[in-house]
Amino acid sequence: MSLDAHLVVKRDGFTLDATLTAGPGEVVALLGPNGAGKSTALRALAGLIGLDDGHITLDGRRIERDAPEHRHIGVVFQDYLLFPHLSALDNVAFGPRCRGVSRTESRVRATELLTRVGLSDHVRKKPRELSGGQAQRVALARALATDPKLLLLDEPLAALDARTRLDTRAHLRGHLGTHHGPTVLVTHDPLDAMMLADRLVILEDGRVVQTGDAATITSQPRTDYVARLVGLNLYRGHATEGTVRVADDFTLTVAGAFTGDAFVAFPPSAVALYNVRPEGSPRNTWPATVTAVSRQGDALRIELTGPIQVAADITSAAAVQLGLEPGREVWASLKATEATAYPA
Repeated sequence: MSLDAHLVVKRDGFTLDATLTAGPGEVVALLGPNGAGKSTALRALAGLIGLDDGHITLDGRRIERDAPEHRHIGVVFQDYLLFPHLSALDNVAFGPRCRGVSRTESRVRATELLTRVGLSDHVRKKPRELSGGQAQRVALARALATDPKLLLLDEPLAALDARTRLDTRAHLRGHLGTHHGPTVLVTHDPLDAMMLADRLVILEDGRVVQTGDAATITSQPRTDYVARLVGLNLYRGHATEGTVRVADDFTLTVAGAFTGDAFVAFPPSAVALYNVRPEGSPRNTWPATVTAVSRQGDALRIELTGPIQVAADITSAAAVQLGLEPGREVWASLKATEATAYPA
């Protein structure tokens, strides 16, 4: 079973135009800022909204014209949508019953699934008697109960508190491994995406801007959104044998040598700040002005403007010693070995 989709949906000044593929057993995460088109893509796959163009091919068959109930798709919604008057067992058995499976066989199937997700002692409980994490697992079992060819997860952990989210995330990946078809996960949380998915698809403004595994996405971002997501400074320019011109009159020396359009990325922790221009400093040194100071974990995040806008992470002690505050003029430096360049 595999998914091959080209989703074109036009709505009130916004157009989703995205290609999406997923192989058997593969978990693909759609990640992007609010309004990027993630939920629109999921609803189009589920048949809850129609396509204006494109196609959805699942297991070798075109399904974009099929009604939702005929697409053989399982969906876990953000708020789970469990039937409040039914027990966990009957919630999970509901899908097979709707497909004509006998009451006895449906309940046997539901019991097996609830046991698989660790809820064998909760089969008689109503949704109001379940914790958030337990309700999420019931919703997942219900989605799997009809043996769907495609599994869709819409922010499956968003409704959970921080501790429950941590525990549930750790188990969800294992549960997803029992589904032999493709899974598409929509999330705005990069940690959920990186922990649960085999591959990330980044959506911005209705378009796919980057796709790859977590290691590739985090080490070689291609948009400002992705760079902020993974905590890197990112610039686009033109490379010429070990240097990249990233502004009209500003060039960074980088590790490696190639020629052509390029991205340059480096972490804020790689930027060092000084009150006076350092002697014997790295080849990348430039004057800058502090625009903002904020807490970033155990460090302080210093936002700077100058030939380029850059973020630097330094210790609180260093910030006090330098007297850093908005408007303060400093020198910034970056070792060439800390700057990663790659083709744009």
